[in-house]
Amino acid sequence: MIVSEILQLKEGTLFTATPETRLLDAITVMAEKDIGSLVVMSKGVLVGMLTFRELILTLHRHAGGVGDATVGPVMEKDPLTCTPKTDVNEVRRMMLEHHARYLPVLDGATLLGIISFFDVAKAVLEAQNFENQMLKAYIRDWPAEATE
Repeated sequence: MIVSEILQLKEGTLFTATPETRLLDAITVMAEKDIGSLVVMSKGVLVGMLTFRELILTLHRHAGGVGDATVGPVMEKDPLTCTPKTDVNEVRRMMLEHHARYLPVLDGATLLGIISFFDVAKAVLEAQNFENQMLKAYIRDWPAEATE
């Protein structure tokens, strides 16, 4: 299985921010849309990711407030990315090794979407369930041995 197959299972909506977006506005979008990350774009180019991790660290550093802070100083700059052709096992390795819960998917410089650790786990589970069903059907239809 490759990343493009995971993207096909997801909705097409992608939420973004710019480095100049007020952090409070980004938090509002994430809360209202029930999403764990925003892709940060500048002039059509991926420049960062804003996830719950960066928000929690910021809240901790500023005693629970964000004031007039913007996304730029808080975001993860140059986030880990993958391509539509990246194998799901490589994605799992990357996510585990780098503690990444979200990966932007790029085709060259074009942002195609974002996949989460949840998306990967769901896709792998669905593929395993399908394989299990196929194996069970195969075993159930096993040809009887010829008797001589």
